[in-house]
Amino acid sequence: MPSGGLTAEQATPTELASLIRDHSKVEALHHVRDVTFAEDASRLRTSTAPRAMATWRNLAIGALRLAGDTNLASALRHNARDAHRPLAYSAT
Repeated sequence: MPSGGLTAEQATPTELASLIRDHSKVEALHHVRDVTFAEDASRLRTSTAPRAMATWRNLAIGALRLAGDTNLASALRHNARDAHRPLAYSAT
């Protein structure tokens, strides 16, 4: 249902397009988390652990993108080689 509580029949094409774009952004982020971090294979299922790990993964993705990285898997491998790199990270 679009924001404002309208049904699909009541929403304008612009409102529907905005909802579709917003949903696509969420799905794109989930796809990156799953492919890069194998999130769907995670065994964390209880309490707040799944949400906490998703937050940490989102933070890592956001920080790498802000630094200009486009290949997140490569950037993660690069930073994993030295424990001090992520603390002072800049894209290579």
